[in-house]
Order: sequence, then C-alpha cells, then structure tokens
Amino acid sequence: MSSNHQKKYSFSAISIKPKVATRFRKFSKEITHSHTDTLEAMMNFFDLNELSPNESLGANMKTLENSLKKRINALVAIIRDIEKNQTKPTNAMLELLFQENPKEEEPQEELFEFEQQELITENEELNHYRNRYEEVQQQFHSVKYDLEKIIDKTTYVKSSFGGGYLKLDLSKDEFENIKQKL
Repeated sequence: MSSNHQKKYSFSAISIKPKVATRFRKFSKEITHSHTDTLEAMMNFFDLNELSPNESLGANMKTLENSLKKRINALVAIIRDIEKNQTKPTNAMLELLFQENPKEEEPQEELFEFEQQELITENEELNHYRNRYEEVQQQFHSVKYDLEKIIDKTTYVKSSFGGGYLKLDLSKDEFENIKQKL
C-alpha cells in the first residue's frame, strides 16, 4: 500500500436496525456522496432551523401559511385599533391644547376624489401595514413624550384672589418646538 491510499478519517460504528439502515443508505445516495455527510447535513438542518424531528410542521406548509396569515390579520386589526382608539385621540387632544385661539372657526375639510387602488400582493400589503405600524408607534411615542414633558412642566398655582390656575413652565422655544411637531 502506498502512503496516498491511507485512510484520512477514523470511523465509529453505530448500531442501526437493518430496515432503517437500508432506508438511510438509499436516502444518503440522493443527498450526498457519503453517509457521514448526509447525517451531518441533516443535523445541521435541524440545528440551523431550530427544529426537532419529533415535532410536526402541520399537515403541510399551506397550513403554516394560513396560520401566519391569520396572525398577520390579527396584528393588522390590533394596529388599526391602536391608531383609532389611542393615537388619533391623543393627537387631537394635543392639537386642541396648543391651539392659540380655540374659539376660531375650524377649517373646512377638503373634498378628495379617490382613485381606484391598484391591487397589491400580500407581501406588499404586509410591508405597508408593518411600515405604517412603525410610523404610528414612532408618532405615538413622540406625542407621549411631549405630553409627559408638558405635564412635568405644569404646576398648580394657588391664587389669593379666587381659584388657582395651571402654570406651564416652558420656554418660548420649547413651546414652539412642540407646536411645530404637531
């Protein structure tokens, strides 16, 4: 024997039932050139995807897709509810708070003609709602931060003549900055 034909690897024997061994050999030929590479590829697949061979992915991937769609639709409903019941009312309260003359007539709403929307894919719709959710979250946190700042800078001043009043301790620049954000 020449030194070129020496074994490069040392092997370890594993006892496997003959029926399983036959099945594995057939499967191995379809996947890679060696049993070791096939077994290693299988283990890497499970580790990388954080899967267990003892768990089921459902009847098929369609089941998983439908489940994800239901969860996405539920998230969209939650986002719309947050926008309707939290963000818009908070924003409206802040706008009323910072109006210079609240008795002034409200501007007339402009009439818009809506064009027919183009059909979009589910992924585009999901991305749209995901981006919109992030925008609304950022707006909400910004408005919440400004409101907390205003509340922190507000103090009650007792008056010796009649009832007391609330004093807002903000500089003109701070006030204008918050006003501009709205």
